[in-house]
Amino acid sequence: MSLFKSIKSWFGPQPKIEFDPMKYLIVGLGNIGTDYDNTRHNIGFDVIDALVKEFDVEMKLEGNAQVGTMKFKGRTLVLIKPTTYMNLSGKAVRYHAQKHKIPNDKILVILDDLNINFERIRLRGKGSDGGHNGLKHIDQMMGGNNYPRLRLGIGSNFGKGRQVDFVIGKWTSKELEILPSIIDHSVATVKAFVSIGIQ
Repeated sequence: MSLFKSIKSWFGPQPKIEFDPMKYLIVGLGNIGTDYDNTRHNIGFDVIDALVKEFDVEMKLEGNAQVGTMKFKGRTLVLIKPTTYMNLSGKAVRYHAQKHKIPNDKILVILDDLNINFERIRLRGKGSDGGHNGLKHIDQMMGGNNYPRLRLGIGSNFGKGRQVDFVIGKWTSKELEILPSIIDHSVATVKAFVSIGIQ
């Protein structure tokens, strides 16, 4: 008997995780602190805030995130806003996915995407990180990229070497006029995702 099999026999069979089929993890990405309010990089937070307001959700700090729960059409949605800053977002995602026994296909990550034009959104079941540091860390912590994500376009209207300034910059007055409709559309997409699926 190999050493691996011997060790495995000591501990016995590993218990199978019993996932809750009616529970979803909705993750809005962003950076904490007032300096980042109303910035392009925090649009994921803005969508969570809209859900919190509409459903009167009470948020609390737990597991590297602001977290709250809500009900929608018989489903339980766990809403989180990671408090680790963007580059370590995966800590909160893994913690709450494991705690609430939510499988990857019922995790929806909402984020900004400068590879998509402003006013456009894109829902996918999996995909590359596209250079987004938040997704990179989630991929590392979750062991892959097979979880849904809702990408909200912020465009790429910046000069050479100005990408960081653009991403963490404030919305323009013209963008702020359009932003509420984008948030509303994104909230509707979250509701559709949990009620009828990604298709």
